Amino acid sequence: MAAPEFLLEGRGLTVTYGNGVRAVSDVDLTVRHGEIVGLVGESGCGKSSLANTVLRMVKPQSGTLSFNGKDLLAMHGDELKAVRRSLQVVPQDPSTSLNPRLTIAQSVEFNLKVHGWGRRERRARVMEMLDRVGIPASYSTRYPHQLSGGQLQRVAIARALVTDPSLVVCDEAVSALDKSVQAQILNLLAQLQRDLDVAFLFVSHDLTVVEHVSDRVLVMYLGRIVEEGPATEILTAPRHPYTQALLASIPTRGQQRAAIHGEPPSPVNPPSGCGFRTRCPYAVDACAGYDNTPHAVGPDHAARCVRLDDLALTAPQAWRNS
Repeated sequence: MAAPEFLLEGRGLTVTYGNGVRAVSDVDLTVRHGEIVGLVGESGCGKSSLANTVLRMVKPQSGTLSFNGKDLLAMHGDELKAVRRSLQVVPQDPSTSLNPRLTIAQSVEFNLKVHGWGRRERRARVMEMLDRVGIPASYSTRYPHQLSGGQLQRVAIARALVTDPSLVVCDEAVSALDKSVQAQILNLLAQLQRDLDVAFLFVSHDLTVVEHVSDRVLVMYLGRIVEEGPATEILTAPRHPYTQALLASIPTRGQQRAAIHGEPPSPVNPPSGCGFRTRCPYAVDACAGYDNTPHAVGPDHAARCVRLDDLALTAPQAWRNS
């Protein structure tokens, strides 16, 4: 039987919390085998809620989610446990996710214990993964407080990869690191993806970070994916005004920091139509009635904007000058 096209496939995912916050609104999400997909947007846009839905830590109110062709939302007990071996996570802050009472080797080994590996094979596998992520064997008996932030993140990556997963969710995995260490960790992830053919869903608020590693990028705003496509196209020819604003805010790309006017709308009571219209300089009356249908603007590239056909929204220059 042929493998499904998508390793992970979500359709129409919606997550609303008890306080009325709609964190994820009718989102479609796909990740192919061995692909790195970047998910980017401002803090509070719903990225982590979507990532937690993929990890089965949050249950959506509606939509479907499949992993390797099987209904992930219908899984429970032993079936879900078995899938978790293939679906792992690298958290934002390893200093809080690693048990301070366990050595580095014991923290990485714990995942293997949960999934029933024997003692001898566990030890060999742990040392192999620590070596892959650049942690010397002599560090295996150290405790988390004896390592730097970058070393701790390498340990967290080893822990995620030790079970030989198909997909790893990295939720702001480098945001707590300084720029030089970020680059090292991003290079490591790219190398591991090539060596192990593992897929990544890489969540970040920083478009420059996503640019460094992603094959494809999803741009999220107020719970919706407003633009998606190949990383090179998203970064060189953005079509949605919000994507353009994110790019223009990068100092190395724009002459000055762009001003996205106003505050993000409340996710409890979002604007009708396009959620970005209250901050967008291109907004017209039609934006209030827009049904958020995605429009294809190139191969595997789509954007949700009612003005794509009558505005040449192809560069962030307007945001630089705003």
